[in-house]
Amino acid sequence: MLSDAPSQPASDALGGRRSPPAGGPARLLADVHADGTWTTLAEHRSRYSPPPAPKREPDDRIIDLVDEAGLRGRGGAGFPTGRKLRTVSQGRAPRIVIGNGTEGEPASAKDRLLMSRLPHLVIDGALLAAAAVGADRIGIGVERNNTEAVKAMRDALAERAEHEPLPISFRVAGTPPRYVGGEETGLVHWFNNGPAMPTFVPPRPFEKGVDGRPTLVQNVESLAHITQIVAHGPDWFREVGTAEEPGTALATVSGAVNRASVVEAAIGTPIGKIVESAGGSTARVGAMLLGGFFGTWVRGDAALAAPFSRAGLSPLNASPGAGIMCVLSEDACGLAETARILAWFAAESAGQCGPCLYGLADLARGAAGLSEATSAPSDLANLFLWAHEIEGRGACKHPDGAVRLLRSAATVFAEDWDRHARGERCRGQSAPPTIRVPVPPPVWR
Repeated sequence: MLSDAPSQPASDALGGRRSPPAGGPARLLADVHADGTWTTLAEHRSRYSPPPAPKREPDDRIIDLVDEAGLRGRGGAGFPTGRKLRTVSQGRAPRIVIGNGTEGEPASAKDRLLMSRLPHLVIDGALLAAAAVGADRIGIGVERNNTEAVKAMRDALAERAEHEPLPISFRVAGTPPRYVGGEETGLVHWFNNGPAMPTFVPPRPFEKGVDGRPTLVQNVESLAHITQIVAHGPDWFREVGTAEEPGTALATVSGAVNRASVVEAAIGTPIGKIVESAGGSTARVGAMLLGGFFGTWVRGDAALAAPFSRAGLSPLNASPGAGIMCVLSEDACGLAETARILAWFAAESAGQCGPCLYGLADLARGAAGLSEATSAPSDLANLFLWAHEIEGRGACKHPDGAVRLLRSAATVFAEDWDRHARGERCRGQSAPPTIRVPVPPPVWR
């Protein structure tokens, strides 16, 4: 690891934790209070030293540490974080850091847990990222409906203002509750006082973001990992996980499990073991939705046996995404669940391009008709024709996510699709499962 003095540990040179977390999978979550309260600044400082103040010139030491650690973004895309930091640092000064804590995905709870329980871990990570790229301003976007997370982050900033004044401008902003508002260009657009919806690219935010400046948009879990990497160094970070994908990641496990929860696991851990950490499934697992609504359906046995990693899930045409795992019991109707999600996708359209506004509505209605066994067999073919027509044509990847979900459902629930297309009902139709994928009711716009 790099520092001003080669013999000096990273925690002395850059600020960090006095001692790493004890053994076990919990690293980020090691200091979560059992009573649900958030860690105070005094508690946080008993474990972590203050980060260096950001300056106009980028701090390459931090970028090198993150690069050597092999951290990939935990927001869904999995882009190498060190490379992203370096790219922004090479843009014109001054630069801006935006922490993405919007978490508009209904099946995810990891980011709000971090912000509501460990706000100072996220704040330190944002300050380190700002120092790394040479930023003079930080913003954290949190959906305003996540009131607990918004309050904890703002209270933590107020606590710092009293005891440890921040060296640069730091704002926590309550963003509109829109799924597409969490896309990085949508978040930048909102910080630029525009509507929270994606914009056509290029330019990308790292080229021209908030106020036209080079902007780093980084998921808040990724920022929290930066805090620990600087504290303990890349070798410590790589002690768990895989060589290609080191470290731990947070997974939100929901659906047909005994205890819906956020679980921290080493990357590469079998998904079945992570489900057991959530109390296990309530019934035999028929399928799992991996990666969230932008993810894919995978057959139950295959999903449970697969490693929780990009490489491990690639053969199943799946990805960890933002660490979302929804368990579907064997007696549930996968087509009905897919139709519910597609309806939500359509309702969340920004409405600024036809493939999304009209195409997703057609997909949702077509899937609903098949789910309710009210469609003709030819409607199944039409559904996939529509999917082909909208794929890759939106201002953002919102339509593509819906199409990916639909195609995976056609493979995993092929028998159900055929049965519904013949006008027959299938399992779960007469008595819907008591535990379902967490999909908010759609509100058609």
